[in-house]
Amino acid sequence: MNYISQLITQHRWVFNVFLLIVGALLIWFLLSRVRNYLLPRLERSARSWDATLVTAISLPIRILLLFMVVMISLQILARHIGVLEGFKSVLHLIQRLGVVLSIFWFCIRYISGVESHLLYVKLDITRKRDRTSVRAISQVVRVVLVLIIFLVLLQVFGYPINTLLAFGGVGALAVSFAAKDTLANFFGGMMIFWDKPFSVGDWIRSPDQNIEGDVDHIGWRLTRIITFDKRPLYVPNALFSNMTVENPSRMSHRRINVTVGLRYDDAQKIAPILADIETMLREHTDIDETQTLMVKFDEFGASSLNFFIYTFTRTTDWVTFQSVKQDVLLKAIDIIASHGAECAFPTTTLNVPQPILTKTTTGEIKRDR
Repeated sequence: MNYISQLITQHRWVFNVFLLIVGALLIWFLLSRVRNYLLPRLERSARSWDATLVTAISLPIRILLLFMVVMISLQILARHIGVLEGFKSVLHLIQRLGVVLSIFWFCIRYISGVESHLLYVKLDITRKRDRTSVRAISQVVRVVLVLIIFLVLLQVFGYPINTLLAFGGVGALAVSFAAKDTLANFFGGMMIFWDKPFSVGDWIRSPDQNIEGDVDHIGWRLTRIITFDKRPLYVPNALFSNMTVENPSRMSHRRINVTVGLRYDDAQKIAPILADIETMLREHTDIDETQTLMVKFDEFGASSLNFFIYTFTRTTDWVTFQSVKQDVLLKAIDIIASHGAECAFPTTTLNVPQPILTKTTTGEIKRDR
Protein backbone atom coordinates (compact mmCIF):
# COMPACT_ATOMS: atom_id res chain seq x y z
CA MET A 1 0.00 0.00 0.00
CA ASN A 2 2.87 2.33 0.78
CA TYR A 3 4.28 1.70 -2.70
CA ILE A 4 0.93 2.48 -4.32
CA SER A 5 0.58 5.61 -2.22
CA GLN A 6 4.04 6.78 -3.23
CA LEU A 7 3.29 6.01 -6.89
CA ILE A 8 0.06 8.01 -6.75
CA THR A 9 1.83 10.87 -4.99
CA GLN A 10 4.64 10.97 -7.57
CA HIS A 11 2.31 10.68 -10.57
CA ARG A 12 -0.75 12.41 -9.20
CA TRP A 13 -1.40 14.15 -12.54
CA VAL A 14 -1.73 10.76 -14.26
CA PHE A 15 -4.18 9.63 -11.61
CA ASN A 16 -6.16 12.87 -12.00
CA VAL A 17 -6.32 12.42 -15.78
CA PHE A 18 -7.41 8.80 -15.32
CA LEU A 19 -10.21 9.82 -12.95
CA LEU A 20 -11.22 12.56 -15.36
CA ILE A 21 -11.48 10.13 -18.27
CA VAL A 22 -13.41 7.57 -16.21
CA GLY A 23 -15.81 10.25 -15.01
CA ALA A 24 -16.31 11.51 -18.56
CA LEU A 25 -17.07 8.00 -19.81
CA LEU A 26 -19.61 7.51 -17.03
CA ILE A 27 -21.29 10.82 -17.87
CA TRP A 28 -21.25 9.88 -21.59
CA PHE A 29 -22.92 6.56 -20.75
CA LEU A 30 -25.54 8.24 -18.57
CA LEU A 31 -26.31 10.85 -21.23
CA SER A 32 -26.77 8.12 -23.84
CA ARG A 33 -29.10 6.16 -21.57
CA VAL A 34 -31.11 9.26 -20.72
CA ARG A 35 -31.43 10.14 -24.41
CA ASN A 36 -32.49 6.59 -25.38
CA TYR A 37 -35.04 6.61 -22.55
CA LEU A 38 -36.56 10.04 -23.15
CA LEU A 39 -36.55 10.35 -26.94
CA PRO A 40 -39.06 7.57 -27.84
CA ARG A 41 -41.47 8.77 -25.14
CA LEU A 42 -41.22 12.42 -26.15
CA GLU A 43 -41.75 11.60 -29.83
CA ARG A 44 -45.03 9.84 -28.99
CA SER A 45 -46.28 12.74 -26.89
CA ALA A 46 -47.81 15.98 -28.06
CA ARG A 47 -44.81 17.98 -26.81
CA SER A 48 -42.71 17.62 -29.94
CA TRP A 49 -40.48 20.54 -28.95
CA ASP A 50 -38.98 18.45 -26.15
CA ALA A 51 -38.06 15.65 -28.54
CA THR A 52 -36.47 18.14 -30.91
CA LEU A 53 -34.51 19.69 -28.04
CA VAL A 54 -33.21 16.31 -26.84
CA THR A 55 -32.21 15.34 -30.37
CA ALA A 56 -30.44 18.64 -30.98
CA ILE A 57 -28.50 18.77 -27.71
CA SER A 58 -27.50 15.11 -27.32
CA LEU A 59 -24.60 15.03 -29.78
CA PRO A 60 -23.12 18.53 -29.14
CA ILE A 61 -23.10 18.05 -25.37
CA ARG A 62 -21.32 14.69 -25.65
CA ILE A 63 -18.75 16.07 -28.08
CA LEU A 64 -18.27 19.07 -25.77
CA LEU A 65 -17.73 16.65 -22.88
CA LEU A 66 -14.91 14.87 -24.72
CA PHE A 67 -13.45 18.20 -25.80
CA MET A 68 -13.40 19.48 -22.21
CA VAL A 69 -11.75 16.24 -21.02
CA VAL A 70 -8.98 16.70 -23.59
CA MET A 71 -8.49 20.37 -22.74
CA ILE A 72 -8.43 19.81 -18.96
CA SER A 73 -6.02 16.91 -19.42
CA LEU A 74 -3.72 19.13 -21.47
CA GLN A 75 -3.89 21.80 -18.77
CA ILE A 76 -2.97 19.23 -16.09
CA LEU A 77 -0.09 18.04 -18.25
CA ALA A 78 1.08 21.60 -18.87
CA ARG A 79 0.99 22.35 -15.16
CA HIS A 80 3.00 19.20 -14.45
CA ILE A 81 5.76 19.80 -16.96
CA GLY A 82 5.84 23.54 -16.27
CA VAL A 83 5.30 24.93 -19.74
CA LEU A 84 5.16 28.61 -20.52
CA GLU A 85 2.20 30.74 -19.53
CA GLY A 86 1.63 31.53 -23.19
CA PHE A 87 0.74 27.92 -23.90
CA LYS A 88 -1.74 27.92 -21.02
CA SER A 89 -3.33 31.07 -22.44
CA VAL A 90 -3.68 29.35 -25.80
CA LEU A 91 -5.35 26.36 -24.12
CA HIS A 92 -7.82 28.66 -22.32
CA LEU A 93 -8.56 30.43 -25.62
CA ILE A 94 -9.19 27.13 -27.42
CA GLN A 95 -11.38 26.00 -24.54
CA ARG A 96 -13.59 29.10 -24.71
CA LEU A 97 -13.71 28.82 -28.49
CA GLY A 98 -14.86 25.20 -28.25
CA VAL A 99 -17.63 26.10 -25.83
CA VAL A 100 -18.90 28.91 -28.08
CA LEU A 101 -18.83 26.70 -31.19
CA SER A 102 -20.62 23.90 -29.34
CA ILE A 103 -23.41 26.29 -28.35
CA PHE A 104 -23.59 27.52 -31.95
CA TRP A 105 -23.76 23.91 -33.20
CA PHE A 106 -26.57 23.11 -30.79
CA CYS A 107 -28.56 26.19 -31.83
CA ILE A 108 -28.21 25.38 -35.53
CA ARG A 109 -29.31 21.78 -34.94
CA TYR A 110 -32.28 22.92 -32.89
CA ILE A 111 -33.38 25.45 -35.51
CA SER A 112 -33.09 22.82 -38.25
CA GLY A 113 -35.01 20.31 -36.14
CA VAL A 114 -37.84 22.74 -35.44
CA GLU A 115 -37.98 23.72 -39.11
CA SER A 116 -38.11 20.09 -40.26
CA HIS A 117 -40.81 19.29 -37.72
CA LEU A 118 -42.97 22.22 -38.78
CA LEU A 119 -42.49 21.53 -42.48
CA TYR A 120 -42.94 17.76 -42.60
CA VAL A 121 -44.76 16.76 -39.39
CA LYS A 122 -46.76 19.58 -37.86
CA LEU A 123 -48.09 21.35 -40.94
CA ASP A 124 -50.32 19.91 -43.60
CA ILE A 125 -48.63 19.67 -46.98
CA THR A 126 -51.26 21.88 -48.63
CA ARG A 127 -50.57 24.84 -46.32
CA LYS A 128 -47.96 26.37 -48.59
CA ARG A 129 -48.12 29.83 -47.04
CA ASP A 130 -47.21 28.41 -43.62
CA ARG A 131 -44.35 26.40 -45.11
CA THR A 132 -42.93 29.52 -46.74
CA SER A 133 -43.22 31.46 -43.47
CA VAL A 134 -41.41 28.69 -41.59
CA ARG A 135 -38.53 28.75 -44.07
CA ALA A 136 -38.34 32.55 -43.92
CA ILE A 137 -38.33 32.74 -40.13
CA SER A 138 -35.76 29.95 -39.81
CA GLN A 139 -33.43 31.71 -42.24
CA VAL A 140 -33.78 35.00 -40.36
CA VAL A 141 -33.02 33.27 -37.06
CA ARG A 142 -29.94 31.62 -38.59
CA VAL A 143 -28.64 34.96 -39.85
CA VAL A 144 -29.16 36.58 -36.45
CA LEU A 145 -27.48 33.64 -34.72
CA VAL A 146 -24.45 33.85 -37.01
CA LEU A 147 -24.09 37.57 -36.29
CA ILE A 148 -24.31 36.98 -32.53
CA ILE A 149 -21.76 34.17 -32.64
CA PHE A 150 -19.46 36.35 -34.76
CA LEU A 151 -19.57 39.11 -32.14
CA VAL A 152 -18.99 36.61 -29.33
CA LEU A 153 -15.98 35.16 -31.16
CA LEU A 154 -14.54 38.63 -31.58
CA GLN A 155 -14.90 39.10 -27.83
CA VAL A 156 -13.23 35.73 -27.19
CA PHE A 157 -10.25 36.71 -29.35
CA GLY A 158 -9.95 40.00 -27.48
CA TYR A 159 -11.22 42.41 -30.12
CA PRO A 160 -13.19 45.36 -28.68
CA ILE A 161 -16.78 45.09 -29.86
CA ASN A 162 -17.53 48.74 -29.01
CA THR A 163 -14.92 49.93 -31.51
CA LEU A 164 -16.29 47.55 -34.12
CA LEU A 165 -19.82 48.83 -33.59
CA ALA A 166 -18.61 52.44 -33.75
CA PHE A 167 -17.06 51.92 -37.17
CA GLY A 168 -19.93 49.68 -38.23
CA GLY A 169 -22.02 52.61 -39.45
CA VAL A 170 -19.33 53.82 -41.85
CA GLY A 171 -18.69 50.28 -43.03
CA ALA A 172 -22.38 49.62 -43.54
CA LEU A 173 -22.68 52.80 -45.63
CA ALA A 174 -19.79 51.73 -47.85
CA VAL A 175 -21.16 48.23 -48.23
CA SER A 176 -24.62 49.55 -49.07
CA PHE A 177 -23.22 51.57 -51.99
CA ALA A 178 -21.08 48.66 -53.21
CA ALA A 179 -23.82 46.04 -52.95
CA LYS A 180 -27.00 48.02 -53.57
CA ASP A 181 -28.32 45.42 -56.03
CA THR A 182 -27.73 42.63 -53.53
CA LEU A 183 -29.47 44.62 -50.81
CA ALA A 184 -32.38 45.35 -53.16
CA ASN A 185 -32.73 41.62 -53.80
CA PHE A 186 -32.51 40.91 -50.07
CA PHE A 187 -35.31 43.34 -49.22
CA GLY A 188 -37.27 42.04 -52.19
CA GLY A 189 -37.00 38.57 -50.66
CA MET A 190 -38.18 39.96 -47.32
CA MET A 191 -41.18 41.49 -49.10
CA ILE A 192 -42.03 38.10 -50.61
CA PHE A 193 -41.71 36.34 -47.26
CA TRP A 194 -43.83 38.79 -45.29
CA ASP A 195 -46.40 39.97 -47.86
CA LYS A 196 -46.75 36.44 -49.32
CA PRO A 197 -47.86 37.32 -52.87
CA PHE A 198 -46.90 33.73 -53.69
CA SER A 199 -45.41 30.68 -51.99
CA VAL A 200 -43.37 27.66 -52.96
CA GLY A 201 -45.48 25.46 -55.25
CA ASP A 202 -47.70 28.28 -56.56
CA TRP A 203 -48.26 28.90 -60.23
CA ILE A 204 -47.52 32.56 -60.96
CA ARG A 205 -47.37 34.71 -64.05
CA SER A 206 -46.42 38.26 -64.89
CA PRO A 207 -47.97 39.66 -68.07
CA ASP A 208 -45.58 42.62 -68.26
CA GLN A 209 -42.39 40.54 -67.78
CA ASN A 210 -43.35 37.36 -69.70
CA ILE A 211 -42.74 35.20 -66.61
CA GLU A 212 -44.89 32.15 -65.96
CA GLY A 213 -44.35 28.88 -64.12
CA ASP A 214 -44.34 27.11 -60.76
CA VAL A 215 -42.36 28.59 -57.85
CA ASP A 216 -39.72 26.03 -56.88
CA HIS A 217 -37.61 27.96 -54.36
CA ILE A 218 -37.60 31.40 -52.73
CA GLY A 219 -34.14 32.51 -51.64
CA TRP A 220 -32.70 35.71 -50.24
CA ARG A 221 -31.42 36.86 -53.64
CA LEU A 222 -33.19 34.81 -56.29
CA THR A 223 -36.50 33.05 -56.78
CA ARG A 224 -36.37 29.90 -58.90
CA ILE A 225 -39.37 29.33 -61.16
CA ILE A 226 -39.87 26.15 -63.19
CA THR A 227 -41.53 27.11 -66.46
CA PHE A 228 -44.10 24.84 -68.11
CA ASP A 229 -41.44 23.47 -70.47
CA LYS A 230 -39.50 22.38 -67.32
CA ARG A 231 -36.75 24.98 -67.63
CA PRO A 232 -35.55 26.72 -64.44
CA LEU A 233 -35.97 30.50 -64.51
CA TYR A 234 -34.00 32.52 -61.94
CA VAL A 235 -35.62 35.87 -61.13
CA PRO A 236 -33.92 38.47 -58.86
CA ASN A 237 -36.20 39.26 -55.94
CA ALA A 238 -35.90 43.01 -56.53
CA LEU A 239 -37.77 42.56 -59.80
CA PHE A 240 -40.94 41.52 -57.96
CA SER A 241 -41.13 44.96 -56.32
CA ASN A 242 -41.69 46.65 -59.69
CA MET A 243 -43.89 44.24 -61.62
CA THR A 244 -47.41 42.88 -61.53
CA VAL A 245 -47.64 39.28 -60.34
CA GLU A 246 -50.72 37.15 -60.91
CA ASN A 247 -51.19 34.05 -58.73
CA PRO A 248 -53.67 31.70 -60.46
CA SER A 249 -52.98 29.01 -57.84
CA ARG A 250 -55.15 30.92 -55.36
CA MET A 251 -58.18 31.16 -57.63
CA SER A 252 -61.38 29.80 -56.11
CA HIS A 253 -62.93 28.60 -59.41
CA ARG A 254 -62.09 28.24 -63.08
CA ARG A 255 -64.22 29.90 -65.74
CA ILE A 256 -65.77 28.43 -68.87
CA ASN A 257 -66.46 31.16 -71.41
CA VAL A 258 -67.12 29.89 -74.94
CA THR A 259 -69.15 31.13 -77.91
CA VAL A 260 -71.21 28.73 -80.04
CA GLY A 261 -72.78 29.56 -83.41
CA LEU A 262 -75.98 28.05 -84.85
CA ARG A 263 -77.22 28.19 -88.43
CA TYR A 264 -79.69 30.90 -89.40
CA ASP A 265 -82.02 28.09 -90.46
CA ASP A 266 -82.27 27.09 -86.77
CA ALA A 267 -83.37 30.52 -85.52
CA GLN A 268 -86.68 29.16 -84.16
CA LYS A 269 -84.85 26.53 -82.10
CA ILE A 270 -82.46 28.83 -80.21
CA ALA A 271 -84.68 29.47 -77.18
CA PRO A 272 -85.29 25.79 -76.24
CA ILE A 273 -81.64 24.94 -76.92
CA LEU A 274 -80.44 27.68 -74.57
CA ALA A 275 -82.90 26.58 -71.89
CA ASP A 276 -81.79 22.94 -72.09
CA ILE A 277 -78.09 23.85 -71.96
CA GLU A 278 -78.65 26.04 -68.90
CA THR A 279 -80.56 23.21 -67.19
CA MET A 280 -77.73 20.84 -68.01
CA LEU A 281 -75.22 23.20 -66.42
CA ARG A 282 -77.25 23.65 -63.24
CA GLU A 283 -77.52 19.88 -62.85
CA HIS A 284 -73.84 19.24 -63.60
CA THR A 285 -71.99 18.08 -60.46
CA ASP A 286 -68.74 19.84 -61.44
CA ILE A 287 -70.36 23.23 -62.10
CA ASP A 288 -70.84 25.66 -59.20
CA GLU A 289 -74.32 27.07 -59.77
CA THR A 290 -73.85 29.55 -56.90
CA GLN A 291 -71.51 31.50 -59.18
CA THR A 292 -72.51 33.44 -62.27
CA LEU A 293 -74.12 31.05 -64.78
CA MET A 294 -75.42 32.34 -68.12
CA VAL A 295 -76.39 30.82 -71.47
CA LYS A 296 -77.51 33.79 -73.60
CA PHE A 297 -78.07 34.63 -77.24
CA ASP A 298 -75.33 37.15 -78.02
CA GLU A 299 -75.23 38.40 -81.61
CA PHE A 300 -76.12 37.98 -85.25
CA GLY A 301 -72.88 36.80 -86.77
CA ALA A 302 -71.83 36.92 -90.40
CA SER A 303 -72.85 33.31 -90.94
CA SER A 304 -74.20 32.18 -87.56
CA LEU A 305 -76.44 33.04 -84.66
CA ASN A 306 -74.04 33.20 -81.72
CA PHE A 307 -74.73 32.45 -78.07
CA PHE A 308 -72.28 32.14 -75.19
CA ILE A 309 -71.85 29.74 -72.27
CA TYR A 310 -70.51 31.46 -69.16
CA THR A 311 -70.05 29.46 -65.95
CA PHE A 312 -67.52 28.39 -63.30
CA THR A 313 -66.26 24.95 -62.35
CA ARG A 314 -65.75 23.79 -58.78
CA THR A 315 -62.24 22.54 -59.45
CA THR A 316 -59.19 24.74 -59.90
CA ASP A 317 -56.92 21.97 -61.17
CA TRP A 318 -56.09 22.69 -64.81
CA VAL A 319 -56.21 19.07 -66.01
CA THR A 320 -59.50 18.35 -64.25
CA PHE A 321 -60.90 21.65 -65.55
CA GLN A 322 -60.17 20.62 -69.14
CA SER A 323 -62.08 17.36 -68.62
CA VAL A 324 -65.07 19.23 -67.15
CA LYS A 325 -65.03 21.76 -69.99
CA GLN A 326 -64.90 18.97 -72.58
CA ASP A 327 -67.86 17.22 -70.94
CA VAL A 328 -69.90 20.45 -70.94
CA LEU A 329 -69.19 21.13 -74.62
CA LEU A 330 -69.98 17.56 -75.68
CA LYS A 331 -73.30 17.69 -73.81
CA ALA A 332 -74.05 21.04 -75.48
CA ILE A 333 -73.46 19.44 -78.89
CA ASP A 334 -75.81 16.58 -77.98
CA ILE A 335 -78.51 19.06 -76.93
CA ILE A 336 -78.15 21.00 -80.21
CA ALA A 337 -78.40 17.76 -82.21
CA SER A 338 -81.43 16.59 -80.20
CA HIS A 339 -83.34 19.66 -81.39
CA GLY A 340 -82.46 18.96 -85.03
CA ALA A 341 -80.13 21.94 -85.21
CA GLU A 342 -76.53 22.18 -86.32
CA CYS A 343 -73.52 24.30 -85.46
CA ALA A 344 -72.78 26.82 -88.15
CA PHE A 345 -69.63 27.19 -90.17
CA PRO A 346 -68.55 30.13 -92.36
CA THR A 347 -70.71 30.26 -95.52
CA THR A 348 -71.33 32.79 -98.27
CA THR A 349 -74.60 33.24 -100.18
CA LEU A 350 -74.41 34.93 -103.59
CA ASN A 351 -77.62 36.62 -104.81
CA VAL A 352 -77.78 37.32 -108.58
CA PRO A 353 -80.54 39.83 -109.44
CA GLN A 354 -80.51 39.29 -113.30
CA PRO A 355 -80.28 36.06 -115.31
CA ILE A 356 -76.82 35.22 -116.67
CA LEU A 357 -76.49 34.53 -120.42
CA THR A 358 -73.98 31.86 -121.43
CA LYS A 359 -72.99 30.62 -124.87
CA THR A 360 -72.80 26.89 -125.62
CA THR A 361 -70.21 25.22 -127.85
CA THR A 362 -72.65 25.33 -130.80
CA GLY A 363 -73.06 29.03 -130.47
CA GLU A 364 -76.53 28.80 -128.91
CA ILE A 365 -77.21 31.39 -126.21
CA LYS A 366 -78.52 29.83 -122.95
CA ARG A 367 -80.12 31.67 -120.06
CA ASP A 368 -79.04 30.61 -116.54
CA ARG A 369 -80.55 31.64 -113.35
